[in-house]
This record gives sequence, C-alpha cells and structure tokens, in this order.
Amino acid sequence: MEQLILFGVFLLLMVMGIPVAFALGISALSTALYMGLPPLIVFQQMSEGVSSFSMIAIPLFIFAGELMMRGGVADKMINFASSLVGHMRGGLGQVNIMSSVFLSGISGSPIADASAIGGIMVPQMVKRGYARSYAVNVTISSAVIALMIPPSPNLILYAIAGGGGISIADLFTAGIIPGLLLALALLVTAYIQAIKKGTRQNLLLVFGLSSRH
Repeated sequence: MEQLILFGVFLLLMVMGIPVAFALGISALSTALYMGLPPLIVFQQMSEGVSSFSMIAIPLFIFAGELMMRGGVADKMINFASSLVGHMRGGLGQVNIMSSVFLSGISGSPIADASAIGGIMVPQMVKRGYARSYAVNVTISSAVIALMIPPSPNLILYAIAGGGGISIADLFTAGIIPGLLLALALLVTAYIQAIKKGTRQNLLLVFGLSSRH
C-alpha cells in the first residue's frame, strides 16, 4: 500500500503539472504520514542527500556540460570529429557518434549529448538524404556512451548506492574501455549500414568541409 501511495501521489501531481522536485517531496511526505513516521525524518533525509559531497558532483558536471554546449563547444567538437571520420562511408553517421564520444567526456549526461548533437546533426543528416529515423537512432544510441565514459553521474550514483565502499575514481577508470568499445561497435555498425543502404556521402558541407558523392 505504501508503494501505491508513493507512486500514485507522484503520478497525480505530475499530471497536474507540479514540478518534479515538489512532486517527489510531497509524495514522500504523504507516504511517511501514512506509515506513521514523523515528517521530520523526510526533511532529515532530504538534507542529508543535499549535503552529500558525491551527489553535488552530478549537477555540477551537467552544469559544466551545458555551459560548454551553449558556448559553442559542440560545434567545434563536431568539426574535429569530421576531420577524423568524416571521410568514411556514411560519414555523417560516423561524425554523429564521434561527437557524442567527445561530448560524453564533458557533460556525462546522455540527455545533454542527445540534445546538443542531435539538434545539429539530425537536420543535416536528413538534408543529406539519411532517413530521419536512422539519424535519430544513431543520435540516441551514441548518447548512451555518456553512461560509461567519465564523468558519468550513473557511476557516482552506483558508488553511493554501494554504501561508499566503492571508489568513484576506480569506476570512472573502469568505464572508459567499455565506453570506447561501444563507440567502436556503433562506428562499425554505421559503416555497414551505409554500405547496405548505398550511402555515399562522406564529408560535411555545412561545417566548411568538402563533400564527395
């Protein structure tokens, strides 16, 4: 019954348009009152979570990523990725993936990566003849790399959930190779898909590079 009240109140408040932060707090307080717990416990837990040094790192990483993206860093990363893999078959898809790899090391947020890279790359891929569904799928799949490559908020949360006995630095180090392997698998997949679909575009025009057909 407690779970029903917790999620029921939360969903009801979300449907009513209440901000997520307030919806979470009110639903937790409602559940505590139903269970007969002192409301003070809820506020103590909230205060403890805010004062956690590890938890503070998550919004700061995301904030730093947003600042860099708003400042035009995403455009420069796409240009750099174009110089590396733009000459390959189906180069726009390759550039999309490599840009996500670089941006993952800054923001650590898949949502931030997808919005920054997708807002630039998806329209250009569609303009160059790629299917919109393919462009969106490449963007979403490559944004998942941010879950592995440091600074990943998910790795920080995993360390906190482990009771603080797991080193965040070790988790960051362990996530690099799986993240790069995922990026390599996506690059190979994009190359194979380009061959199957007969995509011959390889270099970006929009970023000041030449294009061969």
